[in-house]
Amino acid sequence: MTRLTYPNYSNHCGWNAMLPKRRPRPALSRDTTVDFAVIGAGYTGLAIARRLHELNPDARIAIVEATTIGEGSSARNSGFTSAHVLPRTASMEMAEKARIQSAFFSEAFEQLKRIIRDNNIDCDLHQVGSIRAAATEAGEASLRRVVEVAVANQIPHTVLGREDISRRIGSPYYRFGIHIQDTWLLQPAALIRGLADALPASIEFYEETPVKRLRREDGWLLETSGGVLRCKSLALANNGFIPKFGYLKSRMATIYTYAAVTEAIGDDRLGEIGEAESWGLLPPHRLGTTLRRIGRNRVMVRSLYSLESEIEEKRATRELRRRFERRWPKLSDVQFEYLWGGTTAFTMNGSPWWGKLDQGLYASGGCNGSGITKGTMLGGHLAELMLGKGDHDRMMKSMGGASWIAPEPLRSIGFQIVSALESRKAGLEM
Repeated sequence: MTRLTYPNYSNHCGWNAMLPKRRPRPALSRDTTVDFAVIGAGYTGLAIARRLHELNPDARIAIVEATTIGEGSSARNSGFTSAHVLPRTASMEMAEKARIQSAFFSEAFEQLKRIIRDNNIDCDLHQVGSIRAAATEAGEASLRRVVEVAVANQIPHTVLGREDISRRIGSPYYRFGIHIQDTWLLQPAALIRGLADALPASIEFYEETPVKRLRREDGWLLETSGGVLRCKSLALANNGFIPKFGYLKSRMATIYTYAAVTEAIGDDRLGEIGEAESWGLLPPHRLGTTLRRIGRNRVMVRSLYSLESEIEEKRATRELRRRFERRWPKLSDVQFEYLWGGTTAFTMNGSPWWGKLDQGLYASGGCNGSGITKGTMLGGHLAELMLGKGDHDRMMKSMGGASWIAPEPLRSIGFQIVSALESRKAGLEM
């Protein structure tokens, strides 16, 4: 059993720091027995619990979260989501698979929007689309293939040249792009906090309750510092940390990535970050830099990747500053106010792992950095599987399954080699 079964971040989540403080729900403090338990209160875990309650309202359901809502990995993403699937390295061969996936994503996204609307969750959800932009010739070639798939799948979009992108974001750094209308931007910490607060009152929810050990004994026992939680059926929804409980070690790994948000930029300089009041930009390469305008006067920069452990904060700050100043040299004096790391679950082929692990034990993980709508969709389907309901073959055929990853030390060696090669290939996309 590994010593730590959750990400113990060295810095606070910037998205959460921008919000009013909230009081965490109490930790588990006594032995408890329920019908269903869920480890992890991210988008997947909350969707599992919510769907279990919808289908079996009389069941006793509990969620255990190792940290606090708003500080976990689900709050640390860039705040992009969409109902349409259009992979970064799209090809015409992938168009049909993307169409099928989009149908499942659309259903989940509509459910998510209903929860936000019905519960008045103020997470700044707004549809402004996203820009996929390339700074290099290779990046442009990749994006032109994405345009072909967007046309084939009838996804509304606009092709952008350098001047178009520069006008929108205030930087002439990018040579070619595509604006996808069906992308929504949001405040991820506000969303996950709101989704947690919107859970039915009968669902038991314990924060600051790391599970130290799992064991099977007439169901499943979750050992925590405050007590033992016993359940008949258990769902692992802690994404990249599922392997810490001994499962799926050969299917996924934990990747840390980093983001920074600038201090407020003066009104007289807002023209430097574009005419558009809100925009988000995604790179054509997986090691590239993601950008967002936050509110009216801040910019977010997200980049950098490390395997299984955090990068030293000074290095993360230095590298993110390089990426920011490369794009906006006239704003080199603007400082970062927030910097944080976050984890995602990486799988070798980009597909999630989803399904039954053992008698009464289920898991969904391997979001590969796109967990809001995907996690909501997979979580709802997993709850149905746990209750023996629904036909999930078509969904899983379209999503695929996580392929094998080499064990340590080959995994770390391979990661370093591939990262170096991919960084050279990414070039100015970083």
